[in-house]
Amino acid sequence: MILFSNAKINIGLLILGKRADGFHDISTALIPIPLNDIIELNLADKSEEEFSMEQSGIIIPGKLEDNLCYKSWNLFSKAAGEIKVKMHLHKCIPVGAGLGGGSSNAVAVLIGLNKLTGNKLSRHDIHHIATQLGSDCTFFIENKPALAEGRGEILSNSPVSLEGFHMLLLNPGISINTAWAYKKVNPNKKREPLHTLLSKPIQTWKTTVSNDFESIVFKAYPEVASLKAELYMAGAIFTSMSGSGSTVYGLFEEEPDLDPGLKKHLLWQGRL
Repeated sequence: MILFSNAKINIGLLILGKRADGFHDISTALIPIPLNDIIELNLADKSEEEFSMEQSGIIIPGKLEDNLCYKSWNLFSKAAGEIKVKMHLHKCIPVGAGLGGGSSNAVAVLIGLNKLTGNKLSRHDIHHIATQLGSDCTFFIENKPALAEGRGEILSNSPVSLEGFHMLLLNPGISINTAWAYKKVNPNKKREPLHTLLSKPIQTWKTTVSNDFESIVFKAYPEVASLKAELYMAGAIFTSMSGSGSTVYGLFEEEPDLDPGLKKHLLWQGRL
């Protein structure tokens, strides 16, 4: 079974408060984008390991047990019964880039395992497991534009449509630790609701729609801030860092002519 596991971007990201469970209440708009990892997922023979994973493309460091694909298989097996699988992950979405690649991989594996076993688990079961894997995992189940609140798992219809815009993704090759970024952020509830801001014309977003992680990441990594400034100089209508970084995206009416300094950071571009 071949699965395509896509990335997302955040339009606005407000950190509203620290929760009793250690997470933060947030408000953000999530948009799926056609930058994909590729996963090959197959049932393993009885003589093979319970779970094995090969990697190509961008290699994810660390122990297998810490990988979200493994965690997805482990939770699925506990809920539906043990299943032996072997998988190959070809990764194109950078790690620590603010694009949700790990969460997307985990949900793709979860849905793929359910198909391989004849849909043993209900949609409700899949959703429950996804919430255990990560705050933005539930978004990738439906995989459509949404406003995310709570710790990111409460989804509603998005006020945003980017259809027709040309998007650029720039990545400086820096991996941002999300836990580090959250420790640095100062929550603030007393702001105009994000859905209200996003309901206004995109030309107004430059001065009204913000990502609370930008000030933290830009201070620690000025090169990320430079990418945002240069995208505006290139003619972007709106540009922002996605998630906790380090990827910066720009929205344009037409494909821009980028100078070589920006082209070297180009991760993806296309018409939405």
